[in-house]
Amino acid sequence: MNRNRTNRGVLSSIIRDRSPSAYAQINGSEEYRDINGTVNFYVTPIGVIVSAEVNGLPHGAGSGSQIFGFHIHEGFSCMGSENEPFSHAGGHYSKVSAGHPFHSGDLPPLFGNDGYAWYAVLTDRFSIEDIIGRTVIIHADPDDFTSQPSGKSGKRIACGVILAKT
Repeated sequence: MNRNRTNRGVLSSIIRDRSPSAYAQINGSEEYRDINGTVNFYVTPIGVIVSAEVNGLPHGAGSGSQIFGFHIHEGFSCMGSENEPFSHAGGHYSKVSAGHPFHSGDLPPLFGNDGYAWYAVLTDRFSIEDIIGRTVIIHADPDDFTSQPSGKSGKRIACGVILAKT
């Protein structure tokens, strides 16, 4: 059976018709207080759909790129310090020892549109059970998908802890 033909329309209906299995409420750092949004995680027969809707991203003159690094990190807390926001989130989450961009938590970037981003991607790099309690981080710069250990994606500007949906 042709896998592409079988899945056509099924994945978009999952986002439309089902509740997510897990989610993270995203909030910006002290410097980026306007950032807020939700990341949802949906189980499918072929992987996990990650969808995000984020408001308040930096944009306009002087804010740099509107492309933002987006990763699942290994830590279980968004705590940090004024100089190092969200430092307790740790590094990029990975189930196996691998370099960047092959960490399990390495995701495609968010593309801002005048401070707003909507996003959906399908991945088989992790299961919902693997990521419950971990963190989602939005970085100030785009990921270069090359530099080690984290793609030179800049400072952490927003964070959320992934929680199971009850």
